[in-house]
Amino acid sequence: MKKIAIIGSGSWGVALATHLANLGNQVNLWSFSEEEARMINEERKCKFLPNLTVPDGVTCLLDFEKVLQDAEFILHVTPSKFTRSVFKEYKAYVGNKPVIICSKGFEKESLMTLDEVILEEMPEAKVGVLSGPSHAEEVSIFVPTVLVIASSHPEICEEIQSTFMCSTMRIYTSSDVKGVELGGALKNIIAFCAGVAAGIGLGDNTFAALITRGLGELTRLGVTLGGKQETFYGLSGLGDLIVTCLSEHSRNRTAGKLIGEGKTLEEAKAEVGMVIESIDNIDVAYELAKKYKMEMPIVEMAYEVIYHQLDPKEAVEQLMSREKKGE
Repeated sequence: MKKIAIIGSGSWGVALATHLANLGNQVNLWSFSEEEARMINEERKCKFLPNLTVPDGVTCLLDFEKVLQDAEFILHVTPSKFTRSVFKEYKAYVGNKPVIICSKGFEKESLMTLDEVILEEMPEAKVGVLSGPSHAEEVSIFVPTVLVIASSHPEICEEIQSTFMCSTMRIYTSSDVKGVELGGALKNIIAFCAGVAAGIGLGDNTFAALITRGLGELTRLGVTLGGKQETFYGLSGLGDLIVTCLSEHSRNRTAGKLIGEGKTLEEAKAEVGMVIESIDNIDVAYELAKKYKMEMPIVEMAYEVIYHQLDPKEAVEQLMSREKKGE
């Protein structure tokens, strides 16, 4: 049995806590919400996963020091935009505990990846990234799932792999922290676009083209930012791209579909009811493409749809009317 700290009581944090507790570990889960903590501790329920009964090995607390006390490692599972502010609150209690980033996104203001945010705040931190095709709704009910843990510290990869693996979860290891993290962050953009395509009634041919050309865009940007090309054809790139583009569980796809159906961005956010990482990710990817003078037409059209209210059908027309070129 291990003692494990999880920072964040959203659907993914609770799903990971459930998985680890069912393997016999003791999990302390941090929440900013007294009501969420009460629901988890007393009702054994999570408002984001209504069909789940939270196992006894999970305790939800509001105090960082108590959550991190005696933990062997930390899973950081807050929305990306809160990574720095929340980490600042608990970094005094980290010590030499590994910090495993399970969130997928960027810090919008700085264009930083989340490992860069953590290391800027605490340069001596031992950081890893856990990513891959994984909906919380399925992990929490033991649907077979395969993930990848990346770290420059091999012992962290070995610990996460041995702690998480069981008959319903397989973990691969990687040293490409940047590639694994970027694959998970950038695929949200293409998932949003897949939702838009569904919302305006496009078909399988379009989805296949979007996933293929989208993978090309995120790979080019990811390699420019320091990832390895082969990583983007693995679990955290292509794997996560497939599951988020095609599944109704994906909040990024759902948001895109609502906008494709004519909802405003604010209406889509309200209906989804949870943080939509792709909204900020599209802005960051657009700015990074400009910074590195890269051609990313799908990202550009997504940016225009969200921030300049371009009609989605017009966006498709512009993509299909681009100049001739070789693949």
